[in-house]
Amino acid sequence: MRLLITVARRIHKRPLYTPTSCLSSAASCSGAATNSGLQFRDDQLVSGSTGELVQRLRGQVEVRTEFISEEEEGALMKELEPGLRKKRYEFDHWDDAIHGYRETERAQWGAVCEGVMDRLRAVAFSEGSPLLGPVHVLDLDKAGYIKPHIDSVKFCGSTIAGLSLLSDSVMRLVRKDEPAEWLNLFLPRRSLYILRDQARYKFTHEILKDDESLFSGQRVPRHRRISVICRNLPV
Repeated sequence: MRLLITVARRIHKRPLYTPTSCLSSAASCSGAATNSGLQFRDDQLVSGSTGELVQRLRGQVEVRTEFISEEEEGALMKELEPGLRKKRYEFDHWDDAIHGYRETERAQWGAVCEGVMDRLRAVAFSEGSPLLGPVHVLDLDKAGYIKPHIDSVKFCGSTIAGLSLLSDSVMRLVRKDEPAEWLNLFLPRRSLYILRDQARYKFTHEILKDDESLFSGQRVPRHRRISVICRNLPV
């Protein structure tokens, strides 16, 4: 099944994304482990255009570092890689939202990976919340990227949660009716991100190209990145 999303076209020039305020849902202020050598405290993983915006979206935007272990990442890759190898990277998505990608879905997992998915669901979704079909797996080539978009409300509910495998990356959120309002999320390898409610449907989200991948003024090299994504159903 193709991911059904609506592209939100940009009508403005990119602003200079110099962070003015930061937050994280994590209580710890230890450094986030990265594969690019960058070091950010857990309370510095989300930056925004204003402190007021960052505070307003607290609880709707989360980044949880080291959500999975190296061993769990390896187990996920062992299950996903054989199927992904059979596909080729595509640079012409059906609605021009993704470039340099291949994707699949997964309904069944081995014991280790099922434990990871159970943990993800327990953290990201309220008990009893109906989830959208199989888990979506998106494999971005090093040269790939996801353009600004908002998922279709016809098919997706209030929450999206995704694991980041193999690479650090930067996710950008821009308010669709007020492009001066933005958030940048630093997504370390093996982290979990969660978007809810207004952050989900009033803001576009994207994964930056390698040559645009900056966070807090620092370069975040983008390598091949696999995201394992869960969504809930509309109520």
